[in-house]
Amino acid sequence: MTVDEFRKAPTEPDGLTPPLRAMWHDANGDWESAHRIAQEDDSREAAWVHAYLHRREGDDGNAGYWYARAGRSAAGGSLESEWQEIVGALMRFAGEGAEA
Repeated sequence: MTVDEFRKAPTEPDGLTPPLRAMWHDANGDWESAHRIAQEDDSREAAWVHAYLHRREGDDGNAGYWYARAGRSAAGGSLESEWQEIVGALMRFAGEGAEA
């Protein structure tokens, strides 16, 4: 599945990791579900998603905390480019069985 196919999936695809589930919900306008899913997962990948979600809501301070938890620098580009970067990386990592 490509990033574009993932975004356009009419229903949540089967077998997604929690961070990918959160990103699918975000892409489909359900920030609350995306945030809940990311918050319930203690992985570094979920922390990255959590950071992005707080950045999306305009809470840069909270986003900074979550970027640090993810071991990443705060994003500076557009939200769209960050969404694509995260989903692409998470799809690759899910396929490899590795962590971000």
